[in-house]
Amino acid sequence: MTQLAEETPTQEKKTLGFWIYLMTDCVLFAALFATFAVLRGSTFGGPSGHDIFDLQFVLIETMILLTSSFTAGLAILGAGRGFKKQTLLWLVVTFLLGAAFLTLELSEFSKLAAEGNSWTHSAFLSSYFTLVGTHGLHIAIGLLWLFVMIFRLWRFKFKKTDINRLALFGLFWHFLDVIWIFIFSIVYLIGGMA
Repeated sequence: MTQLAEETPTQEKKTLGFWIYLMTDCVLFAALFATFAVLRGSTFGGPSGHDIFDLQFVLIETMILLTSSFTAGLAILGAGRGFKKQTLLWLVVTFLLGAAFLTLELSEFSKLAAEGNSWTHSAFLSSYFTLVGTHGLHIAIGLLWLFVMIFRLWRFKFKKTDINRLALFGLFWHFLDVIWIFIFSIVYLIGGMA
């Protein structure tokens, strides 16, 4: 009981610190969204979002990312109940879905660049690549974090710290889903109409 009492204040500090980190990420993404909103009409005579966005493709990306958030939640539930195999299974599924999402995002960037619509073409495309690319970078970091957690859980026994880390990962992954919903709505739906 004493060890648990000693871990709780430390975990509370880590959780508070992580929430502060997420709030700074909110500020970062708010600035990127504001930049995109201001620059979305600055196409320099080039294509607008309506001309280059494939909403069906983006909808597939969205469904993959939202499903990965669901599977991350299932992993957290399994961990809370002490089901190691179930937790590992859902973490691997989450990793695969996240990797699929990132692959699709990179293929979209590659396709746009191959068509001559790279980030250097206009202010609109610069703001688009920066906003969506920053989200993709966060997904890549989340995948690295997830890989390390999968390895630790596969190799070692469950510890309370692993469950706490998984809970923080869940916050991060769900945060990225919320950011993606804003990207989907503001960049692809509203920006695609311009």
